[in-house]
Amino acid sequence: MIRRVSFRDFDWTLLTLTLIICGLGLMEIYSTTHHSKFAGAHLKQLYWILVGLVAMFVVSLIDYHALMERWPLFYLITLGLLVLVLILGPKIFGARRWLDIEGTHFQVSEFVKLVIILALARYFSEARQETVTVSDLAKVGALAGLPMGLILLQPDLGTALTIAPVVAMALFLGGLRWKHFVVLLLAGALALPVVWHFGLKPYQKARLTTFMNPEQDPQKAGYQILQSKIAVGSGGLWGSGTAKGTQTQLFFLPVPHTDFIFSAFSEEHGFFGVLSALLLYFMVLMRLIHNAQTAPDRAGVFIVMGVASVLLFQVCVNVGMVVGYAPVTGIPLPLMSKGGSSVLFTFLAFGLVNSVRLRRFVN
Repeated sequence: MIRRVSFRDFDWTLLTLTLIICGLGLMEIYSTTHHSKFAGAHLKQLYWILVGLVAMFVVSLIDYHALMERWPLFYLITLGLLVLVLILGPKIFGARRWLDIEGTHFQVSEFVKLVIILALARYFSEARQETVTVSDLAKVGALAGLPMGLILLQPDLGTALTIAPVVAMALFLGGLRWKHFVVLLLAGALALPVVWHFGLKPYQKARLTTFMNPEQDPQKAGYQILQSKIAVGSGGLWGSGTAKGTQTQLFFLPVPHTDFIFSAFSEEHGFFGVLSALLLYFMVLMRLIHNAQTAPDRAGVFIVMGVASVLLFQVCVNVGMVVGYAPVTGIPLPLMSKGGSSVLFTFLAFGLVNSVRLRRFVN
């Protein structure tokens, strides 16, 4: 359902900040790949940014209530595609995470987050009670748990974890009681040994344990973290300059245009460059919170804060990962890391935010 809306009320500030971050990402992708077999990756990233921009404007024109009403259809489609990935997806580095469509790898799991955001927004916007009940916890757990389980089978621990902040934010806004929060923590603690022994691959266990002491396996499990920390530290205050970072240009840092792009950016642009990039992300989050505060209804608040929770989680985990304070989980840095599916998801999410914003004065 498309209504007439005025783009004068579009969040142009959010778009400007988004494009600046994308510009930094394009610059760094070019810097880290221009002399390697990945040369030209920045052009592919630019293509996905342009596709994302079109998708964002299209989604912003669609009433978010119409999208929420169709969440069961979206949910079934994404579950079907996740199963299809496990069956037909190409096996790359021992994992099946993508569908190959005309030579383009399409990561379905990225878009599960959008469906979960819409589903939880619809569920809690219709809730009559002011607090989250045990029944709510069970329903939300089942709703999010099924796609998370399929994503873990790929295996893709990082993307599966990005669904967790959406659920946590929805429960918090829905009125989660302290006693239920404590019970969830205890249940999570009790489930950890089971997940550890039966749910994780050996390399995932190595990643989770090595980040605390990467020096114990500097040539294998700890290699990425050690090289990343060297790159970050060598940046100093001002950095070595674009395409002049030794860790990046001499290939000590593995695939620096994807998950470890912030390491390369830190080396080449230093402390002040890092501070500027993090400030941009902070400003994006503040714009999202502002849009949540001005949302026309409860559903709009849940949608915008769901998007904000994913963005904050991914930035914190990725930045923590490159400085050795979080395990290597394969979570990309939004809008900067190379990856078409990740970029498209972020623009679609911002399209949802603007769909809410453009209808804040609608009765």
